[in-house]
Amino acid sequence: MKFCWAGAAALWVLAAAGAGAQVIETAPSPVAPSDPASRTDTGAAASADKSDIVVTARRLDAARAMIQPSLGATSYTVTNATIQALPGGDNQQFNQIILQLPGVVQDGFGQFHVRDDHNNLQYRINGTILPEGIAVFGQTLSPRLIEQFSLVTGALPAQYGLRTAGIIDITTKSGLFNDGGSVSLYGGSRGMIEPSIEYGGSSGSTNYFVSGDYRHSRLGIESVDGSSSPLHDRTDQGQAFAYVDHIIDDNNRVSFVGGYSNQHFEIPNPRGLNAATDGTGFDVGGVTAFPSEALDERQLEQTGFGQLALLHTGGALTLQTSLFGRYSTLSYKPSVLGELLFNGLAQRAVKHDFTVGGQVDAAYLLSDTHTLRFGGVITRDRGTSRTTTQVFPVDAAGNQAGQPFSVIDNGGKTEMSYSAYVQDEWKLLPTVTFNFGGRFDYYKGYRAEHQFSPRANLVWQPTGTTTLHAGYARYFSPPPFELVATTTIAKFTGTSAEAPGTINTTPFAERQNYFDVGLQQKIGDTGLTLGVDGYHRRSKNLIDEGQFGAPIVLTPFNYRRGRIDGIEANASYAKGPLLAYANFAYAKAKGKDVVSSEFNFDPDDLAYIQNHYIYLDHDQTYTGSAGISYAFQQGDLKGFKLGGDMIYGSGLRADGDVPNGRGLKDYAQFNLSASYRFAGPGITVRLDVINVGDHTYQIRDGSGVGVGAPQFGARRGFFGGISKEL
Repeated sequence: MKFCWAGAAALWVLAAAGAGAQVIETAPSPVAPSDPASRTDTGAAASADKSDIVVTARRLDAARAMIQPSLGATSYTVTNATIQALPGGDNQQFNQIILQLPGVVQDGFGQFHVRDDHNNLQYRINGTILPEGIAVFGQTLSPRLIEQFSLVTGALPAQYGLRTAGIIDITTKSGLFNDGGSVSLYGGSRGMIEPSIEYGGSSGSTNYFVSGDYRHSRLGIESVDGSSSPLHDRTDQGQAFAYVDHIIDDNNRVSFVGGYSNQHFEIPNPRGLNAATDGTGFDVGGVTAFPSEALDERQLEQTGFGQLALLHTGGALTLQTSLFGRYSTLSYKPSVLGELLFNGLAQRAVKHDFTVGGQVDAAYLLSDTHTLRFGGVITRDRGTSRTTTQVFPVDAAGNQAGQPFSVIDNGGKTEMSYSAYVQDEWKLLPTVTFNFGGRFDYYKGYRAEHQFSPRANLVWQPTGTTTLHAGYARYFSPPPFELVATTTIAKFTGTSAEAPGTINTTPFAERQNYFDVGLQQKIGDTGLTLGVDGYHRRSKNLIDEGQFGAPIVLTPFNYRRGRIDGIEANASYAKGPLLAYANFAYAKAKGKDVVSSEFNFDPDDLAYIQNHYIYLDHDQTYTGSAGISYAFQQGDLKGFKLGGDMIYGSGLRADGDVPNGRGLKDYAQFNLSASYRFAGPGITVRLDVINVGDHTYQIRDGSGVGVGAPQFGARRGFFGGISKEL
């Protein structure tokens, strides 16, 4: 975790259309041998060998990137150096960094939404898909493993499918380019402490990178009452990551990526409530009183993943084949007596999900003007759910008719999915590129569906500083298999856990038409870049998710019709020691007529939504972010950096006269950062202030379709850290 910038390597590449330009493979630049002071090789021959390996590795990286370019989609890229410049650096969680990108909306439970979509995100590590897991609060990936990442959104080319709101494409650090490492200690407000280590190196044609960290804090989940120190909100989180690759020869490389996270959360308690006056009116053995401060609900989330990839490039063909797997589990432990008295039920829930699959992506240079890309993915996903629910028997009027008893409801299912795509990047003119193609997706799990999805993008660069793009994509997004509810409704009939309704239609795949246009303009050589991008989306069976039960588990459901429209504007400046950026987005997202998982909804709400478009609960009309950083490069202040960033939101939705009928109050959060690197010993110290103004703002108020509890943004916090380079 080195806190030094490499000049312009710290750029935000906030080019909405620039990533859509055609990809041109160029010969690698000469790479100088390693600094003798940090090199274990001896002699000129060893130095030459090292240089040759570095050149080969960079050429293979460029070949891998050429397989899956964004080709007209909107792409925003963040480097590791930029992450270090943000308040918190790579000590913060990954979702907090993504909130700085255009059109990304903050939500509770650490969630975020890209262009007013609910999740529907696909993560890729070095080009290989990372299967979805069932974590709610936890962040599987640490920023420490990232060399750079891109958020690719808009009208995606055909290689991207199934999860289409955004592709988070991560390039990991490599020991070949990050020789050495660091050990650090970071901590501050609310008992937060985070030791970490990362290290990378190489030996011959093999290189590796590993990282690990542990986080303890008394703020694990957003506060439910806006207090600076939430009650019963401790978290303990551990993460580990490893990357290793071996260059077989000039044209072939094999690599492995693996990671594991183990994260414990306490569910925060409200203050000042008592089941005797604020509960459901039930009693357990004559007991009716229970203070909310005594609740003890906990959740454990664990994830492990691995990827094995073989990259080949030679002649006209570049090919990467990958095998991947991910296991995740979520375990919710209730506070039995308290939940029975407050809610009328207490559920112990355990969910497991195991996904394995294979992926092939290839690019073939047909001619100087045509590049053919093709590939496919096959996955097998096995999910199981086990719940034991303590409930009361009730009479026809809903009154308690006895003492609690247990209802056991277990289930499991396997889903198979198959995808294939082909597309042609056609250079119509030196300044005009047309990429067109299509993909076919089929899945069979709780239901079976399929679709052929055409894609087309046109990119025009009339000058060296101007890029325009326009695109269309047909999308097909199955519901997240690992979250589909397996509740047996009939088992809870006549109990205090009886559902509002009895209809439980299995969620459908969302089918969407997506139109996107954008413009990027560089202002000469001033370092200033401006961009604007607009989109228009219409969906059949729009997928949303909500928390409908006591366990903090999200459940997908569909609106029969959905419409989402928006526009994003961004500006970035990077020249010399100064980096600055600003983003602003407008969006509207609405859905009509709930057609799956209906049993979760109040019948009156269902009746209204059947005939009226309502705002989606995660809709936010206006969203903004900005940041600035300055690195002193001369004199006594060399090594000193100052920076700050902010996020703005006009507020998510809450219930009003109609479901999701009003917006919450708008908010802005400002953060500051300062760091200094002592070059001699390789030690960096930093100080960060989060929410400088100690602004109390509400992310959720506990109302809205599928919203379970109030959530507030973090109050002001002071954090500091020290890092020693190894």
